[in-house]
Amino acid sequence: MRLNQGNMKFINSLLLLLIFQFSFTQEKIKVDGIASVVGDFIILDSDIDKVLIDMEAQGLSTRGVSKCQLLGKLMEDKLYAHHAIQDSLELSDNEIYDYVDRQLEYFTEQLGGIEKVLEFYNKRDELSFRDELFEINKTQRLSEMMQESIVEKVEITPEEVRQFFQAIPKIDLPVFGTELEIAQIVVEPKVSEEENQRIIDQLKLFREDILEGGMSFASKALLYSQDPGSRSKGGKYTLNRKKPRMAKEFRDVAFSLREGEISEPFRTDFGWHILAVDNVRGQEIDIRHILLIPKISNEELKSAKEKIDNIRERISTGEITFSDAALRFSDEKQTRLNGGVLINPSTNDTRFELTKMDPLLYSQVKDLKDNQMSMPLLDNSDNSVSKYKILKISNRFDEHVADFSQDYVKIKELALTEKQLKTIKKWMEEKIVDTYININADSSYCNFAYNWKKD
Repeated sequence: MRLNQGNMKFINSLLLLLIFQFSFTQEKIKVDGIASVVGDFIILDSDIDKVLIDMEAQGLSTRGVSKCQLLGKLMEDKLYAHHAIQDSLELSDNEIYDYVDRQLEYFTEQLGGIEKVLEFYNKRDELSFRDELFEINKTQRLSEMMQESIVEKVEITPEEVRQFFQAIPKIDLPVFGTELEIAQIVVEPKVSEEENQRIIDQLKLFREDILEGGMSFASKALLYSQDPGSRSKGGKYTLNRKKPRMAKEFRDVAFSLREGEISEPFRTDFGWHILAVDNVRGQEIDIRHILLIPKISNEELKSAKEKIDNIRERISTGEITFSDAALRFSDEKQTRLNGGVLINPSTNDTRFELTKMDPLLYSQVKDLKDNQMSMPLLDNSDNSVSKYKILKISNRFDEHVADFSQDYVKIKELALTEKQLKTIKKWMEEKIVDTYININADSSYCNFAYNWKKD
């Protein structure tokens, strides 16, 4: 049942009264003033103070940041979260609990113990701190989901991109930093059939222990998985159909299983896996996996080095081009069909801006001149099977003022972002009118970006 504005106002007023009554009955506890009510959410004066403290703890400057600005931002977040609930956007409490676990692990690692964490944040006990973190993170995630829902169908046409670019005064055109296009050829050592079978047998034994012996998948992952990104979490990841991550083979297996099923061993470029589905909720699934990486013998490693040395020599003498060599000899499926050219995972195009490049990749190409190849590099940086690769800077784009034809992809992103912001602004203005909002008289002087006071 959707409450009308009159009912909502009555309920919120009653809720405010109950909060004040509770506050007055607590000894030695100062009454926490209510700064605002947005839909089902209450913003306390202390919430504004917490944001300031958090900003300072993260090393962010609070100079020039007013409490009015912070209140306005909190009200925006609560409005998003309120309508996420009204629109029944799906959010798993388990996902939030997992995030809180990771937060506390990080805090504990940084400060040297849970007692020091509680002391630093002035909390009575771990349980109440966990509850507080849960509510904060749940509201934040609901806010993010609502914003994603608002803009997910926003698209932009080439004509809109052209109009956006032409509307920018020449003096205000953006300047894009130096960018590189990078190509690579990868040679992976051949893993022996015996080693592959050893890994498969080990994973099958794990699977049998879990299915028939009652062992915990999470415990097995914690003890044996070689994936550093998930081992400490018992092998857990959350996957979303709309936001592809992980190798394609991994995703295909994950989304083919029913809740509670465990896969047979399967292979990706990272090694061999078994995978279990913990929870399915719409487009998202919680999975656990165990990764085992085959061992490479010295002979296999030597053979791969000889092969990539030979490839490099043939390119250097002009016998074959780098692009053709990548197509014929590279073991990296994602790049060999386009001549070995890397795709920037942050932008999904082929350019890497120097100032934003992954530090490891930068260290491998920083001394290369245009069209120069690197010497063979032994790479196991992604915790997969060790491999050799040679890199080449195939194109360079020096720092320049934005050009429509040369920088179309970037300009399109800017234009799309502007359109998304306008869509969010329109949604915000409409929902403020339709939602019960009350602002404490002490904040009536604030000049908000949106008309929260509904003048």
